[in-house]
Amino acid sequence: MTVPQVSVVIATRNRAGLLAETLDALARQSWPVDRFEIVVSDNGSTDDTRSIVRRRAAASGPAVRYLYVPEPGKSSAVNEALSRARGDLLAFTDDDVIPDAAWLRHLCDAFTPHVAFVAGRILPRWEAEPPSWLSPALHGVLAVRDNGVERHAIDRDDARVMPIGANMAVRASVVHRIGGLRSDLGKLAGTLRTGEDHEFFLRMLRAGFRGLYEPAAIVEHWVPKDRLKRSYFRRWLHQNGRDVARLEASYPSQTTMLLGVPRYRWRECARDAARAARAMATGDRRNRVASTMRMLWFAGYLQERWTPDVVHCPMRLAEEYSGLGQRGAGESWEPWEP
Repeated sequence: MTVPQVSVVIATRNRAGLLAETLDALARQSWPVDRFEIVVSDNGSTDDTRSIVRRRAAASGPAVRYLYVPEPGKSSAVNEALSRARGDLLAFTDDDVIPDAAWLRHLCDAFTPHVAFVAGRILPRWEAEPPSWLSPALHGVLAVRDNGVERHAIDRDDARVMPIGANMAVRASVVHRIGGLRSDLGKLAGTLRTGEDHEFFLRMLRAGFRGLYEPAAIVEHWVPKDRLKRSYFRRWLHQNGRDVARLEASYPSQTTMLLGVPRYRWRECARDAARAARAMATGDRRNRVASTMRMLWFAGYLQERWTPDVVHCPMRLAEEYSGLGQRGAGESWEPWEP
């Protein structure tokens, strides 16, 4: 059986120390070094990111490609990397992630003829002891998605697991067909903007692609202590509520609406209010915080739903990015690009 060529895509900005750990972990992968490459897309770093990548490129191990992308936004950096990647499979991770040594092998082995994308398991790597009020129900704010140890399919009928950029892989042919990430979403310096992974996932499902959750493909995601504050969670969840409202407006469904909002969203908020009241009465701090935080998410959702705005059309954006991964198809592959 032919071993697929894999491109590992990493967007980074001013995280040289953490990036070095990620690159070292990738160099220890059990996947054949001649069958994968690392594409580092530097989104305007001013630290020694460039020299860190240069040192890894000069060492033994997989080929490493460095790209400098001054256009602000993580999505811009990822899209540029996708346009240069030559792999049959595109594996995404972050510059603050430590992949298990068998990470790539488990991701790649999960691809069968009917699987277009794979989501892996994300565990936390805490910089400081997590606060007593923090429960797993809020780990998604920290991009820590542990969906358990059971493998299962992902499709329109069962979308309980959403792949995110810290640990996922997709066929290059999928990106060629539906395009890359929306540049009006995703991390941008000075903001908590999110949603690029979510929108890409919705676009894959809309195009009829099916995926798989592979719990054996494990990474550990760095959680800095400055994110373990309730103020961070409040700001992130409110912003994410707004982002999700925009995405749902881009992907209208037949869901019954009430006051311009899907009725099931009102039911969810009512349940959270009831849980918060019970938790307050019983002194259950973790459930009280989780429930009230979800209500704050809904407040952001309502704000966006009830504010007139211009909604970008996903299909138009897909056409805009339809050339990703094709520009460099005939170019020679260099281990280092200054």
